[in-house]
Amino acid sequence: MKIGSTEFNVGQRTFIMGILNVTPDSFSDGGRFSAPEAALIRAEQMILQGADIIDVGGQSTRPGFEQVSEKEELNRVLPIVKALTAPVSIDTYRASVAEVALEHGASLVNDVWGFKKDREIAAVTAKFGAACCLTHNKENNNYNDLMTDILKDLEQSVNIALKSGVDAAKIILDPGIGFAKDAEQNLTVLRNLEMLTKLGFPVMLSASRKSVIGYVLGTDVNNRLEGTLALTAIGIQKGCDFVRVHDIVENKRVCLMADRLVRSNK
Repeated sequence: MKIGSTEFNVGQRTFIMGILNVTPDSFSDGGRFSAPEAALIRAEQMILQGADIIDVGGQSTRPGFEQVSEKEELNRVLPIVKALTAPVSIDTYRASVAEVALEHGASLVNDVWGFKKDREIAAVTAKFGAACCLTHNKENNNYNDLMTDILKDLEQSVNIALKSGVDAAKIILDPGIGFAKDAEQNLTVLRNLEMLTKLGFPVMLSASRKSVIGYVLGTDVNNRLEGTLALTAIGIQKGCDFVRVHDIVENKRVCLMADRLVRSNK
């Protein structure tokens, strides 16, 4: 898989996507990196710590978030996208934001709505030859059969991408932990992550610091590192090739250890 000018030899090791929320209302960091200067320092730190991709988001998706305008979202993300030379992911479901970000150096579109919220975003991704991460999401958490429904929904997202001309070799799937799922449903998905690999695309696990960890451990968002690391290790064992996380150093160590045990390369 090629993301920007960087080759990702999927299957050889686990790749880390570092989370950079340039929003004042992020659930995990309370807006610590909303200023461009602070965000750039944090991005450079994550790269030095071993992040392979920096995921830049200018619109919070936490429960109860307040939607911002496209202009405001772009004002938040563009200074970071323009400045970074490492592979950059733009975390957005808006085609217009994705297009401008891709024009200025982003090389992956991370859409928490799996190309279903704004149907033009798939065509924009294809236009730039960009990679994409398609996340499972929907308006409610009603399912006939949880895992079967998730797989069908992700297949629909893949079909939208392919029909718009997105290269199949540049598609990553995300089960959407925390999106349209209650705590027990999230745990069911985590127990069955290996089912997603049957669709034939690399899988991204984005569970870092999320509420399902607090549900199990009884901890607030600032005390969910151990839970995150446990999910990273289990995710790798169940076939995930990418993890999207906040704490790079600790997750990098888990990836190195788990990869040595799980993957065939030495």
